[in-house]
Amino acid sequence: MPILKSIQFIELPNGMRVSSLFGSFNVLSAAKNASQVSDSSFESPLGGSGNSLATNQTDGAYSSTAKQEGKDSNASDERNGLGEPPSSNGKPVIDGASTISDGVELGESETEDKATGHVPKLSFHPSYAVVDIAPAPAPPDRKRTDEDGNAAQASPPVHTPSIEPPAEHIKNDPRTHPEINETPTRNEAAKPLPAVVSITRMNELLRQSRHSYRSAKPLWPSAADEDIISAKSEIENAPYVNDPKLHAPLYRNVSMFRRSYELMERILKVYVYREGKSPVFHRPPLQGIYASEGWFMKLMEANRKFVTKDPAKAHLFYFPFSSRQLEEALYVPGSHKKSNLIAFLEDYLTTIRGRYPYWNRTGGADHFAVACHDWAAYETRRVMPNSIRALCNSDVNEGFEFGKDVALPETKIRSPKNLLADIGGKPPSQRDTLAFFAGRMHGYLRPVLLRHWQDKEPDMKIFGKMPKVKRQPSYMEYMKRSKYCICPRGFEVNSPRVVEAIFFECVPVIISDNFVPPFFEILNWESFAVFVPEKDIPDLKTILLSIPNKRYVEMQQRVKKVQRHFLWHARPEKYDIFHMTLHSVWFNRIFSFR
Repeated sequence: MPILKSIQFIELPNGMRVSSLFGSFNVLSAAKNASQVSDSSFESPLGGSGNSLATNQTDGAYSSTAKQEGKDSNASDERNGLGEPPSSNGKPVIDGASTISDGVELGESETEDKATGHVPKLSFHPSYAVVDIAPAPAPPDRKRTDEDGNAAQASPPVHTPSIEPPAEHIKNDPRTHPEINETPTRNEAAKPLPAVVSITRMNELLRQSRHSYRSAKPLWPSAADEDIISAKSEIENAPYVNDPKLHAPLYRNVSMFRRSYELMERILKVYVYREGKSPVFHRPPLQGIYASEGWFMKLMEANRKFVTKDPAKAHLFYFPFSSRQLEEALYVPGSHKKSNLIAFLEDYLTTIRGRYPYWNRTGGADHFAVACHDWAAYETRRVMPNSIRALCNSDVNEGFEFGKDVALPETKIRSPKNLLADIGGKPPSQRDTLAFFAGRMHGYLRPVLLRHWQDKEPDMKIFGKMPKVKRQPSYMEYMKRSKYCICPRGFEVNSPRVVEAIFFECVPVIISDNFVPPFFEILNWESFAVFVPEKDIPDLKTILLSIPNKRYVEMQQRVKKVQRHFLWHARPEKYDIFHMTLHSVWFNRIFSFR
């Protein structure tokens, strides 16, 4: 019986996907076994399924992944993310349950594409290959603005805060105990990541992290450690459940998620450090595109269920600092230097290490920060390398670590007093625009998007700054009436449009190489979103039209179901964004513990 080594999975007509864990499998045997498995089989984060079966229902995820098929004379243009695809005689092979793997390289001539009639090649399984596009970094002192050109966050003038380190000898300083600075164990055989990491490769890296990433071993035991060990066993052995409140296809493993969430509600205790002066500490932004860190801090500090005043009972320790306020308070515009911001955080941690033994016990592995400013990944990478970081700028190539860090949703809050204003959108049958984007030209990618699609197709509403024309829909109205909302990166990989699309029940189309989508360890993003590599912008409409209407309606309905995980409430509600952020921190701590 033939063995097909290149196939990673096969999807049956009923939507069941049969996966290989080892790179090859017997297709006929797998299909026969799959017919005996319930549609609700689920993937284990350890690499298999929740019931030790090599099957996984993921509903034929639509992700367009890049496949390199050779170099040509346009290689330099490809690295810049510019141009059109070279000539090709490929014909689209469209299947209702297929994924898209088009292997197009970008050239420089716009007329070449029209002359050859190039269309992307559609295949039955996603490519695991990547391409090496390495865009130049953006200036470090840029200021982000919204789609209307307004400042991203209007903050009042603030004075530089200060923290006074304790005068007494810091007896628990890690410099006197070098063993607590032990680097977390990683897979020594792991190769450096390529410049572009596909969503398929990210899924692999996440699965590998369950085996390869381990936090530093605590210097001495605690009762909290026993809770974590017990919780890990219960989560790994969670029985299958059919919870009508949780739509199974939205999750990597709905049973494990449900059990982990239940244990979090029952046993998790968090100690919030009281040190640090406002505004960098304890006074976060609650409006604008950085508001996620602010609302989490506000709700965490006021929480009575999870917060404990006794740090000896804590499973996690929270640093209540605002990366946005740190930038506002200390950054010197035009200096291109962040060393003083990093030094400020180092002084803060010196204080914490001197006053408490808890950081030193684990090397900071049970500590976490929630930060949404673009620079937060850079600022925290050296200061708290072993700590869990919930980051809006969740960039694989800027140090985001699968199994430890959490991708934080970037949510634009327009009115802190009305967090759910204008939520919702039109049903699929009333969405008459195929794709929509409007925004300022931040970064290298958006000008490429406009060059290919602005004013080119009537059903592709692609703008720069939103024009103000009489009787033309507003930005919000377009999102409410469009099938797909285009979410391209700006200066950084993250964009508030991803959550805005979900907010207005529009299927997100994420065009941002190396961007780890929010709550990646929990959610099956490919069941409700489309991923398009940056190099495939010229084929954007072809990719979207290749998705059957039945599949689109299914994704749109799932966007409505997953919406609850991306909503802020003045008083946190079960499964909302506050609880999901805390849960992801808890979940990663459990599975990195040793």
